[in-house]
Amino acid sequence: MSEPFRTRTFVPTAPQDRPRRTRRGVRVVVTDGEAVLLFADTDPGLPGSRWWTTPGGGLDPGETERDAAVRELAEETGLGVRADDLVGPVMRRVAVHGYSDQICAQTESFYVLTTDRFTVDTAGHTADEQLTLAGHAWVPLAGLADLTDPVWPAVLPELIARAADPTRVGDMPVWDMGEVEESTVPV
Repeated sequence: MSEPFRTRTFVPTAPQDRPRRTRRGVRVVVTDGEAVLLFADTDPGLPGSRWWTTPGGGLDPGETERDAAVRELAEETGLGVRADDLVGPVMRRVAVHGYSDQICAQTESFYVLTTDRFTVDTAGHTADEQLTLAGHAWVPLAGLADLTDPVWPAVLPELIARAADPTRVGDMPVWDMGEVEESTVPV
């Protein structure tokens, strides 16, 4: 059983003493075909840290991936969608995140939602998200490589291109990325 991610203390801990947590999660690539919605995330224990990520989070007990994706989108963006609006999963991986206070190994699946651009409502953010998230933006697909802060997943441009390929829609195999590390403090 995974330990809840939302019990973070955000107190910097010596790398060798960081607790290791595991969880199952889901991420959603939200695009209007020209831009992708990303959140600027931070590690409060490492001032000045910042990276961009897609909406998503951990599965609640008994929740399916699609149900979690729908819930996370509503909580993090204010957008209500149906589970069958999502394409995927299009990618799976185990993301190992080394933060200043912990290590989180998240087995996650990525889904894609193509929708009209909308105004993001962050009223549903958790206390941790309110502390760590430093904004959001609709980033032009052509501008992803120009971002100065890291984008997690690093393969986001390739993932979007794979999901947008009309010759593969409905017959797209899940891209298995294996284990990857995305860390502010290396594992």
